[in-house]
This record gives sequence, structure tokens and C-alpha cells, in this order.
Amino acid sequence: MIRVIVADDHPIVRSGIVGLLALDPGLDVVGEASDGEEAVDLAARTRPDVVLMDLRMPGTSGIEATARITAAQPDVRVLVLTTYETDDDILGAIEAGASGYLLKAAPQEEIVAGIRAVSEGHTVLAPAIAATLVTRMRGDRPERPPLSPRELEVLRLVAAGRSNPEIARDLFIGEATVKTHLIHVFEKLEVSDRTRAVTLALELGVL
Repeated sequence: MIRVIVADDHPIVRSGIVGLLALDPGLDVVGEASDGEEAVDLAARTRPDVVLMDLRMPGTSGIEATARITAAQPDVRVLVLTTYETDDDILGAIEAGASGYLLKAAPQEEIVAGIRAVSEGHTVLAPAIAATLVTRMRGDRPERPPLSPRELEVLRLVAAGRSNPEIARDLFIGEATVKTHLIHVFEKLEVSDRTRAVTLALELGVL
């Protein structure tokens, strides 16, 4: 029996996924989470085999939740099931420790097979996702514009765990200016959140 947690912030979608998994006698849904923080807590309490994780949820994102779950419980596998397939979503999830990435449009049997595969230690990627990763690895993307010295200062403080108000005080600038710098950083790095910005900057060697 494979123990599964389903994390998705949309109740109807979540109940549909749970209903699908309930049809398979080899799967046991041991918990449902409506956001990333709840998924982390549930995983700690129930120690499932697989967490079926949506990416964009209120509060703690699916990517952050994946990183925390896999860091605390390396034996728990996370299979991303989402509607998003941007480069940053894919790479962010994989770098956070996800064992697979499927789209919600996938056939039901593919989702169930994916759960079984990741529970056995395999990696599962939807064909479109695999193609995107190959393209990214080949470097078929334009070079990103460099970050300015001030943008790097702000990003270093973000990496140190500082909040926007704290960064504003440290650099003697307004909080609105900090937000503007971060918007520019996100645009240049082509990311959508602070965690991914720091991760990618470290990966690129600019931090």
C-alpha cells in the first residue's frame, strides 16, 4: 500500500484527485493539504510515501514545501501535479527535490503510474516537461542581463533571510525601493519569487 498526501489549494480539484486515487486499491490517501505549510505539517505527522504537490498555493508555495519535506524526510517522494510548466516552475521543483513533474491534464492512469514510479525511486517527467529541461540544459536561452550592484546588495540580504523592511533599514533606502529592486531582479533572472531568485543566483555564481 502506497501512502499518499494530496496538496492542492482548490477544494474541488483536490477532492477529484482524492476520488481518483481511491479507485486504486494499492493507494491510501492519508491526508489532504490546502497549502504548502499544511503539506509540510502533514508529511511530518503521517510520514507518507508520496506527496502529490501542487505548485502555486497561498502562503508557502509548493516549491518551498517540497524543499522542506525532502530535506526533513529524504525517504518521502514528492510528485508535482500542476497546471504550470514554465522553466522556472520546473527547475524550481526539481532543484527543491521533487522526484517527478506531471501536468493535471495528464490521463488518470498516467498520474497513478507516476505515483507508483516515484514511490519506487524513479523519476517521472511529462514529455513536455522533459523537452523543456533538455532545451534549458542545452542553453537555448538568451543570456540574462547582469544585475546592478544595488540589486546584488538587495539579493544578498534576501539570501541572508532579511525581510524587505530590514533590507530597507540596512541600505538606508525606502521599502518601496527595495520592492522595485526585487522586481528588476525577478525580471532579469526570469523568476517569480525570492527563493528561486536566490537559488538561481547561486547557481549562476553571482552570489
